[in-house]
Amino acid sequence: MTASTSVIRILIADDHAVVREGIRQVLLSDERAGFEVVGEASNGREAVELARALRPDVVILDLTMPELSGLDAAASIREDVPDASILVLSIHDHEEYVVQSVRAGAQGYLRKDSTPAELRSAVRAIHEGGSAFSAPVVRAMSSVIRGEQAEHGQRDRLASLTPRERGVLIEIARGRTNKEIAAQFGISVRTVESHRETLMRKLGMRGAAALTRFAVDCGIA
Repeated sequence: MTASTSVIRILIADDHAVVREGIRQVLLSDERAGFEVVGEASNGREAVELARALRPDVVILDLTMPELSGLDAAASIREDVPDASILVLSIHDHEEYVVQSVRAGAQGYLRKDSTPAELRSAVRAIHEGGSAFSAPVVRAMSSVIRGEQAEHGQRDRLASLTPRERGVLIEIARGRTNKEIAAQFGISVRTVESHRETLMRKLGMRGAAALTRFAVDCGIA
């Protein structure tokens, strides 16, 4: 029997009974899907305990639960039941929740306004080793990735500077003139001008305002 036709054993964890019942009905409404709900948990701690005892294939997990948060529960389940795939189903789609869920071990993240078909498809996808994220969640993740890439780019450019170039950059950001910078470092004004030109070339920017903004963004001024 292949993975697509075998029974997928599912644990549902949500602190609202009506939500758990709704998820159960969505999963079992399509008899061809091959889903079996093996347990339900009303809080994070119970979710971890049931996951250990039942060894489900997929855990559908809310983030906001009593006793133990969904994030902490996901991390514990990932450690104790590594074969279980985790699907977060939440009202939240803020980028921070999404990224923390993925880091805690979730393979999928859907908002609670997803369609029944999307939920069933997501369960099947993560069970088969894939991932599943609703469109708003993908946008949130993309925003974070772009931000992290930009931050890495800034760090790389900052690391390319020599200690003296970095010192000159800091003083430029503080509004010092070439003459004041030269006096502080005991170098000529012409040398300061050379450092300024090198900074703009290495960092790919023009003008003191751009250099100042870069220094501030990097947290060195």
